Amino acid sequence: MNDAATVNYDLNAALQDAEERFAAANPKSAALYEAACLRMPGGNTRTVLFYPPFPLSLAGGEGCYVEDVDGHRYADFVVEQTAGLYGHSDPTVRRAVAEALEGGITLGGPTSREAELAELLVDRFPALDLVRFTNSGTEANLLALCTSRAATGRENIMVFDGCYHGSVISFGGYGSSMNVPFPLVKAPYNDADHTLALIEENASDLAAVIVEPMTGSGGCIPCTPEFLKMLREATARHGIVLIFDEVMTSRLSSGGLQKVYGITPDLMTLGKYVGGGLSFGAFGGRRDLMERFDPRRPDAFGHAGTFNNNVLTMAAGAAGLREVFTSEAAERLNASGDRLRERLNSVLERKGVAGRVTGRGSMMMLHLTDSPLNGPRDTNAVRPEARALFHLGMIERGFYVARRNMMVLSLPMGEKELDGLVGAFENFFDTYGTVLAR
Repeated sequence: MNDAATVNYDLNAALQDAEERFAAANPKSAALYEAACLRMPGGNTRTVLFYPPFPLSLAGGEGCYVEDVDGHRYADFVVEQTAGLYGHSDPTVRRAVAEALEGGITLGGPTSREAELAELLVDRFPALDLVRFTNSGTEANLLALCTSRAATGRENIMVFDGCYHGSVISFGGYGSSMNVPFPLVKAPYNDADHTLALIEENASDLAAVIVEPMTGSGGCIPCTPEFLKMLREATARHGIVLIFDEVMTSRLSSGGLQKVYGITPDLMTLGKYVGGGLSFGAFGGRRDLMERFDPRRPDAFGHAGTFNNNVLTMAAGAAGLREVFTSEAAERLNASGDRLRERLNSVLERKGVAGRVTGRGSMMMLHLTDSPLNGPRDTNAVRPEARALFHLGMIERGFYVARRNMMVLSLPMGEKELDGLVGAFENFFDTYGTVLAR
């Protein structure tokens, strides 16, 4: 690797050099990307996975490592956008999936597995009296919002500027051109006074308020306790359904962030890791709301989905929660993440870098700015070129991180991987600190 600190004189030049080295090191990924472009727009079917000059094509993974088609091995801190909690080869999850495969893949009827997974979830999360399964966090959030509208007879939804609740419920970097056409009231994240005023003004038309207790793709910025307390009190006062989107944040304690904050929403949504690494979503909450889906009722809400209870996800999810990601394991993992975040911030402080790593527990994100970070829109202060340079720089050093500079822990990680990340982080800023300061 060149000493970019002496070669480059500005950020754009540093990024151009990094992209050239990346392209030279990954010819097979480049060829696969060009071939994919012939059949998929931009060679891509998940927007978040694209980055210039082309994304790495991965050949496989084991434990907390992935390998690309050019033979490079990386410690995996992308962790499939938090879904890869168990790593790539957990023996308990693999065994559960193999046993389910032996019994038939698409059975077309209930099995014991969905009831087992439901019991594990209801026992774990305070909000859940009853729960139903879907195939993604997007579906879960859509159904939670539609449940709120149907139950309250109101139409409007309060969302928070810059937040993300799925591929068609996005108010951040992906824009809104593909969003479902819910009538919306947009509020500023973590601004209790302004948000309260909007709730009071729109209360008679609001069916639900949906919020991530800590933003995921929106910057790993936690809600303040005062903000969530205000939301709970205001929505209860006006009969508005409060929804916690815990698709990502449910991994941050043994009972999600609702347990940490001591605030119970009316509905919550789940996804990501809960399916053991397979496609999964769920929504649930207050008994009176969820009982409306009981098909024995003459006025029951309908909820279909061919793969809602697919045997592979149900088996993997139940085995993972029961035997691997226990309450004790959740607390250990998140304590480890808190220590890692402190170490990374210590590096930034020692080197005088204008930036900080935000987050909680096993989820964190680097922001190369000294501007306040109270909500997702504040992350716009970070130069895109700085994010891109950190991303490619960490890949070059053997650490696979997200383009948005998000870093996530998985259960197979040990001190070797965490120490390695800190070392690569420090080396990156030794190399590029002067360039980034300019």
